Amino acid sequence: MKRMNTLVLAGAVVLLCAQPSFASRTSVHEAAESPEYGRKAGGMFGRGLINLTTCFVDLIVNVANETKNGPPLVGTLVGVGKGAGCTVLRALSGGVDVVTFWVPGFNGLPVSDSYDNCVAGSSIGYSAAPAPAPADHLATAAPAWQEPQTPSSLLQTPAAEAAKEEKPRYSK
Repeated sequence: MKRMNTLVLAGAVVLLCAQPSFASRTSVHEAAESPEYGRKAGGMFGRGLINLTTCFVDLIVNVANETKNGPPLVGTLVGVGKGAGCTVLRALSGGVDVVTFWVPGFNGLPVSDSYDNCVAGSSIGYSAAPAPAPADHLATAAPAWQEPQTPSSLLQTPAAEAAKEEKPRYSK
């Protein structure tokens, strides 16, 4: 009997600690961001429940990832910090969703669907107006860290410039 209790307890721990398949991007997440009230309300309530019940997964995932990526002690401490922050953020987001799912026009405070980075943007978004196209001069601008490119005509050596000046000029 004791062995059976241990086996049931171990199974319950595995089920509680494993990331549920519904915690990834689902129709609940998409419905929560919908502009339609009926779909949004149910989606926000479902997303809130998912975030409240799986917020601890952020702590586990971030500790594991940062320990693997960084030096052992520093990576672990960074993972604990990121994981604790993401856990609190996901729990607060879930709480806001559950409490305010009924408010028309308010789609909650969504966090990322990924447990790797809780502040990454959502992959789906609804908006009333289409996003404006970037201006041409901004689209071709070089990033701030990149030095501006100079045309090759400006990169001539002083000897080449002197040779140009020594050429006789023709006049009528």
